[in-house]
Amino acid sequence: MAKNSIHQINTNRRGFIKTAAGLSLIPITASLWGCGGTESVDISSGTQDSSDTSSGSDGSTSDYDNWASGGTASMYADFPDDSLFDTAGVCTVALTGSQTEGPCYFQSSYLDDISFEQTGLPMMLCLQLTDENCNPLSGYEIEVWHCDVNGLYSGDTSSSADSSRFNSSFCTGNNSGALNSAWFRGIGVTDSSGRINLKSCFPGWYSSRAIHVHFRIRNNNNDQLISQFGFEDSFCNAICANHVDYSSRGEPDTLLGQDTVFGNDYNDYLFNVIQNDDGSLLAYKRIMVTQ
Repeated sequence: MAKNSIHQINTNRRGFIKTAAGLSLIPITASLWGCGGTESVDISSGTQDSSDTSSGSDGSTSDYDNWASGGTASMYADFPDDSLFDTAGVCTVALTGSQTEGPCYFQSSYLDDISFEQTGLPMMLCLQLTDENCNPLSGYEIEVWHCDVNGLYSGDTSSSADSSRFNSSFCTGNNSGALNSAWFRGIGVTDSSGRINLKSCFPGWYSSRAIHVHFRIRNNNNDQLISQFGFEDSFCNAICANHVDYSSRGEPDTLLGQDTVFGNDYNDYLFNVIQNDDGSLLAYKRIMVTQ
């Protein structure tokens, strides 16, 4: 894994989510799961996993000099190879349903770096798409969108082919910077391994929602799945309380168990997260759709 010494780490306007949670549900069953097989240190507690043989920083949450800041310009680590998604045994999955699109979607562009030079903890976003037999699905579009460090979504829909469902005032808070931007939105096309790699920044939080990333999957312009992934509470709390790009707002006001969308089954929707040796975050997940 070139250049990467990795360590695995385990506003009132947002009240609309409670009524938006039932919107745009896609009645397609899918399986969402993360894979083991990586050397790891638990960042949330600073304790080392018994299988860890890696070197480098101990991942302690007390040392936030180890985390990069300022956006994707500070990243130099390479994306990991496909062994990131290897499993120790047979393909075993837990079936789960889709999640709401929410009111902050509009169609975006094909990009490798979706940050548009915004600040934040730089994040590699790696998603792998397979069928129910673990065969990779190539040529599918995976579209991603999420908010910035301040919990605002971008709102410049001028280049979008589909913005009819976008609630501009709710999602942007009528912030002039957000209204004139299209950051943290982008589309990747899965390669022969069923994979996309995007550069982004760790999202901030907004009231009534745990920190999350939206995604949708299309094949031949047909939606296959719309859903969301989140992050462990302990990780989100630590970053938001201590990281220079997030600490001014403090910890999120909503934990996973209180989230208005994920519900009690949130464990099925959590990213696997790793700290790269350049201090950036690697967030990865396998997505399995039934064909």
